[in-house]
Amino acid sequence: MTEKQTVSPSSVVDVSDLAARQLCCKLCRQLYELGWASGTGGGFSLRQGERVYIAPSAVPKESIQPSEIYVTNLAGEVQEAGIACADSERYALGNPPGKLKLSACAPLFLHAYQLRGAGAVLHSHSQNACVASLVFGRTFRVRGLEMVKGIEGGHVDVVHEVPIIDNTPFEHELADSLRQAILDYPAASAVLVRGHGVYVWGRDWVSAKTQAECYDYLFGAAVRLHQLGLDPGQLDRHLNPPAKKE
Repeated sequence: MTEKQTVSPSSVVDVSDLAARQLCCKLCRQLYELGWASGTGGGFSLRQGERVYIAPSAVPKESIQPSEIYVTNLAGEVQEAGIACADSERYALGNPPGKLKLSACAPLFLHAYQLRGAGAVLHSHSQNACVASLVFGRTFRVRGLEMVKGIEGGHVDVVHEVPIIDNTPFEHELADSLRQAILDYPAASAVLVRGHGVYVWGRDWVSAKTQAECYDYLFGAAVRLHQLGLDPGQLDRHLNPPAKKE
């Protein structure tokens, strides 16, 4: 990805542009508060038309400022590079502002935009997602739980599947396998990364956020059911519980 131009914080005056940047910052803080973006992990991206807003890499998500958000086009070319905000609390003790980097998640976010027409994508490092990705095989399967209805197209009586792809040493190396998983599982709005976390997308930021919350609930519940010897992919909402595994 090549950088085309750089903007200063003071040049960001378009109301919709500023609102998108502020929303990215707000959602990043919420990811942190949920425990899904500890350290500098996780990420969030928002699309407005042909403009894609992406939080920077290796920055504590609770401290990101609007000027630090990157903007790319749908091809992944940087249109506006993030500028470190000197007023950020990260520099309160005299540390000089460092150079920001575009998130390593960017190529993966772009697949959801390009292949699904998503309006927002988030990347979570939640423990529920991480553990579920290790407990189950090539796919995460669940049915019979009310929260399945919070997934776009989800039905409580139908098995919902989420693909699980293997992790790689570097985030950008996941791009090809994530792309294939998106193509292979058109009913899913998420892809789990084994021992790592999950990518979730939606038609807009509200859909991406609420689905991520529902998925996280389902991941945690499924692991607990697995511990009890129950298969979360064979649950029945009626009174007859599935038989425990031998």
